Amino acid sequence: MRLLLLILTIACWTHPVVLQAAPTSPNIVFILADDMGYGDLKAYNPGSKISTPYLDQLAAGGMVFTDAHSGGSTCVPSRHSLITGRFAARRKHLNWRSGPVIAREQLTFASVLREQGYRTAMVGKWHQGFTMKSPGVFNYEQPLAGGPVDCGFDSFFGMHASLDIPPYFYIRDRTPVMAPTETVGDNTSVGGKEDWNGIQGAFWRSGKVAPDFKHAEVTPRFAAEAVKVIEAHDGKKPLFLYLALPSPHTPWLPTREFIGKSGAGMYGDFLMQVDHVVGQVLGGLKKAGMSDNTLLIFSSDNGPVWYDKDTERFGHRSSGPLRGIKGSAWEGGHRVPFIAHWPGRISAGARSDHTIAFADVLATFAKVAGRPELPQGAAEDSVSFLQVLLHPDRKHQPRPPILHDGKVIRDGDWKLIATRGGRGFDADRKVKYGTELYNLEDDLSEKNNLADKMPEKVKNLQARMYRILNN
Repeated sequence: MRLLLLILTIACWTHPVVLQAAPTSPNIVFILADDMGYGDLKAYNPGSKISTPYLDQLAAGGMVFTDAHSGGSTCVPSRHSLITGRFAARRKHLNWRSGPVIAREQLTFASVLREQGYRTAMVGKWHQGFTMKSPGVFNYEQPLAGGPVDCGFDSFFGMHASLDIPPYFYIRDRTPVMAPTETVGDNTSVGGKEDWNGIQGAFWRSGKVAPDFKHAEVTPRFAAEAVKVIEAHDGKKPLFLYLALPSPHTPWLPTREFIGKSGAGMYGDFLMQVDHVVGQVLGGLKKAGMSDNTLLIFSSDNGPVWYDKDTERFGHRSSGPLRGIKGSAWEGGHRVPFIAHWPGRISAGARSDHTIAFADVLATFAKVAGRPELPQGAAEDSVSFLQVLLHPDRKHQPRPPILHDGKVIRDGDWKLIATRGGRGFDADRKVKYGTELYNLEDDLSEKNNLADKMPEKVKNLQARMYRILNN
């Protein structure tokens, strides 16, 4: 017996036993573009007039999702769904101008990963509200609570909302870097050589601005901050970086090296700069030795501000084959590019028509980080698509119904729009649209409304929608 114990002891010295050791969790980077169309990338639209070599590289080396949805057709609801794992339609009001729209105790994709041992950092556009002195008025003398560092992020450098919404100033964690003490006037490209309308081009609204804030410098500044986060990472914990770009949302302000380089005017030039930011992030990961162990996802928060006249002028279909643009319940408002890249885990050149939503990112990240279950009642709309990423050739369970902002439900191939409005920035405001029912498998461009022909299907989808909202 003593001899057996001696042999076992020597064996343990020379060959330590590790019981069910979990693999090292990967770093995770999520890059979110702003107001970018489904048809802007050649991976979705071979006829795109915009050169995006780094995003092409990601698509070729990873997985392209063709049926991904942002959970909203404008900035605030799409981000809310992404961060919280809940359909924005569950909230009647997301009034970010009055205060935070995410409760301090609410589960977020950042808090889930931090609980799993990640260092969590955000750079860029928040647009989920901060504590306010009064509606729309910041108190620059007090910490700005309710933002990223109160929602699971260890650090934050960014701005409170879009690049055309004053006041304009940078925020570091909870503190304004410089208070907006100066004033900037309206800016517009109306009447310029490319003849954009009032909410396109180099458009921003007048308001207060900080002395260190220059609109054209914001996207490059956020790129530099993101790279700094990556290169300063010590590797003791896995890193989660959420880079929420304010581009190519207005104002379209490409820097000198991109001006005139695309075939889609100022918009395309600015989108080329977004692609360049992706390249900078990839370069930072490589320099830090993190490339091979990083899951990188790129997507957009909603559709573009791109009108029929723009398609005719440039021959570029920013929404691809989809109907509608930003703000629309039609597919062009919320079906977005979604590319996932993870060397050694996601097959290069993979494509998936599996339906996913922004709400699903939280549960997917939880699975990636080794957390099997989420707390009861939290992120209730989040469905992991990790198995789709790892095993695209297998048959997967269809995703349960998705609710878009407003009375819109997607269930399998069927989509019901049960609201009179919400048809996008290019819609005729005088038109009161009726109920619309589409089979997207047969009619991706939503040209054949089947609502009158299939009243029972309409009724069933409405009932499903209300059951989800009332649950």
